[in-house]
Amino acid sequence: MRFPLTACTASPPAAAAVLFLGCSILSAAARAQTPSSDWQFDAVLYGYFPQISGSATFATGTTSNITVDPNQILSSLKFAAMGAFEVRKGSWGVFTDLMYLDASDSKSATRALSISGVAIPGGVTADANLSVKSTVWTLAGEYRVVSTPDTTLDLFIGTRALYLNQHLSWQFSSDVGPFVGPGRQGASESNPNTWDGIIGAKGRWMFGQQHAWFVPLYLDVGTGGSQLTWQGYGGLGYAFSWGEVIGVWRYLDWHFSRDSSSFSLNGPAIGVAFRW
Repeated sequence: MRFPLTACTASPPAAAAVLFLGCSILSAAARAQTPSSDWQFDAVLYGYFPQISGSATFATGTTSNITVDPNQILSSLKFAAMGAFEVRKGSWGVFTDLMYLDASDSKSATRALSISGVAIPGGVTADANLSVKSTVWTLAGEYRVVSTPDTTLDLFIGTRALYLNQHLSWQFSSDVGPFVGPGRQGASESNPNTWDGIIGAKGRWMFGQQHAWFVPLYLDVGTGGSQLTWQGYGGLGYAFSWGEVIGVWRYLDWHFSRDSSSFSLNGPAIGVAFRW
């Protein structure tokens, strides 16, 4: 697969997507060439090393909930598995991307928790253990609108699924709010699983001797089960006779209407693509 994903500018994600797609369509007619009519296949194995952030709200069985930013607790991934695949014939194609992440960590005497949106009072700390397991699956159909010796551009429409399990256990150092006595410790889960429809564009600009170097770009935006989701990346790659080596910076983001929570992944990815 030609390692999908477009760097986002300082504009809001939805506005950036509209601008990117609009400019691309306007220039497509003048630049497009007929793509190959042969079947083409691309498979990618890659490693993604993101920072996990956002906000998650955990029901506690009391009148107050606990909110935590995973970035304040987690320090590293325990396990990750990722891959992508694309098949194309002529101007039409289908691509899919599957990613699984497992991270967990604990902190002692932390103040990284809030109770119903209010920071815990001074003098009170918590021992917290957080685990985050997420599966992200993207599937989309695409159409190539630009195909020149140095540029390709695909428009696509599809769906993205997020299966997210977050487990938090806590123990406060002293009574705080409704958390008194034995109730100062507990555990809860948050599982904002969602499906969203997405639209977007992906492409590459090739340069150098025999166009071996290239810049891969990708951007999508969508909604459905979440209030808003978007994904983008940009980077640099090099093509060999057998495939490609690619490095990008990748960002994925979800905003949920429930509890105004959010979840995002932000970091570098390095992959090897095989094509036949």
